[in-house]
Amino acid sequence: MATSRVWTFFGLLLFLLLSLTLTVAAEAEGGAGGAAAGEEAEPSAVLTLDASNFSETVSKHPFVVVEFYAPWCGHCKKLAPEYEKAASVLTKHDPPVILAKVDANDDLNKGLASKYEIKGFPTLRILRNGGKEIQEYKGPRSADGIVEYLKKQVGPASSEIESSDDADKLISDKKITIVGVFSEFSVEEYENFTTVAEKLRSDYEFGHTLNTSLLPRGETTVKQPFVRLFKPFDELFIDTQDFRVDALQRFVESSSIPIVTTFNKDPSNHPFVMKFFNSPNVKVLLFVNFSDELFDTFKSKYYEIAESYKGKNISFLVGDLDASQGAFQFFGLREDQVPLVILQENDGTKFLKSNLKPDQIALWLKEYMEGSLKPYRKSQPAPHNNNDPVKVVVADNLNEMVLNSKKNVLLEFYAPWCGHCKKLAPILDEVAVSFENEADVIIAKMDGSANDIPNEFQVRGYPTMYFSSASGKLLQYEGGRTAEDIINFIQKNRHVIDEHDSLQDEL
Repeated sequence: MATSRVWTFFGLLLFLLLSLTLTVAAEAEGGAGGAAAGEEAEPSAVLTLDASNFSETVSKHPFVVVEFYAPWCGHCKKLAPEYEKAASVLTKHDPPVILAKVDANDDLNKGLASKYEIKGFPTLRILRNGGKEIQEYKGPRSADGIVEYLKKQVGPASSEIESSDDADKLISDKKITIVGVFSEFSVEEYENFTTVAEKLRSDYEFGHTLNTSLLPRGETTVKQPFVRLFKPFDELFIDTQDFRVDALQRFVESSSIPIVTTFNKDPSNHPFVMKFFNSPNVKVLLFVNFSDELFDTFKSKYYEIAESYKGKNISFLVGDLDASQGAFQFFGLREDQVPLVILQENDGTKFLKSNLKPDQIALWLKEYMEGSLKPYRKSQPAPHNNNDPVKVVVADNLNEMVLNSKKNVLLEFYAPWCGHCKKLAPILDEVAVSFENEADVIIAKMDGSANDIPNEFQVRGYPTMYFSSASGKLLQYEGGRTAEDIINFIQKNRHVIDEHDSLQDEL
């Protein structure tokens, strides 16, 4: 599935901001859970794995959760005590739920990180059936949330509804639930339903029943078997009788995105926001102040437009200005541009219209469909004097200064508001000074919130560093954050010649 780099990053950013509900105690060093001075720390309930014992350990268990982390990662440090608390509870669960961790920053484990497509830290993977099935962990990051989420994941993928109480517990007006209704649980349709439930269980809750009358919404006389998807938006429920596995999976996925996704501070909307950003569709975002007197007019017009584009692979979101500060920082937008609408294609091409009126949205989208809009491109002006140890790169000169420079360039993508970037700044200055007499090495930085980032660079968080060698090889830097670590990395990779180029030279 082709998903834009920018939207993938922003989806992950939202996940961290909205789901990373860690306690203040977990952030403090030497918190209440730590051992007192002179006391021996209790054994960890989290298994420590590496390349030497990973496969053997995972193959022994039907269900293992693995955290891939980096020792320098701030989010990993915040997650660690919550993960430990959850592990201590889940080891007593029947059956026990195994929680493990892998230092993905260790060279020994780079192969594991690549196999499990680890692009950022921390990343959690659910491994089922001895590691044969791999799923993304999509639950909370607090101890209680991890426990509750994994208890559901380790049980049956679909729960049987035998009473009205069962239905009330499973189906609510705040989430999506998929229920299969059958005349018996031994038919092919039921087997296909459970197959889809296993595949999608990390995203949705599934139930099955023999009694249609137990369901809270919809007709009770629909011919069995059928699947009814309950949702808290639009038409509230929708049915299908197509039990082919691929068709049923498409039905669930396509029916689970609202015609217009709402992005505000209501936590019940957050899962739908995540689906919006992870969708492969072209995305249209309207940012407006929900307390503005014109909001109802904007909302009504926007829904009409979204309805008219249904089935055309375009997704729509309306975001409240009050909840969208992260998006504004990331895109380099200003509040005085609101109301504004952004459209982004899967290759990262963006179109923007600011200070618009409700009636202008439809015309603007029509111009886009006709190909008459000019893309919106961000690039800061290149500095007149670029004499500091760490050179400034902007979108307009990135090719010249980095990718086609024929030099060894370490490039940091940062954001002015990023605390980790501020901590890294003096370290990069130190690195740059150490190479100041070596003309073939450049240390540089680019403000990712003020410049468009080409798709060659997979920037999912700040700071992200890449090394472009003089031979044209592009590597993401995933090492430690000390000056010594970075210097050693540059020294190791500055003379690396691409194997293809080496063969050409020999010929």
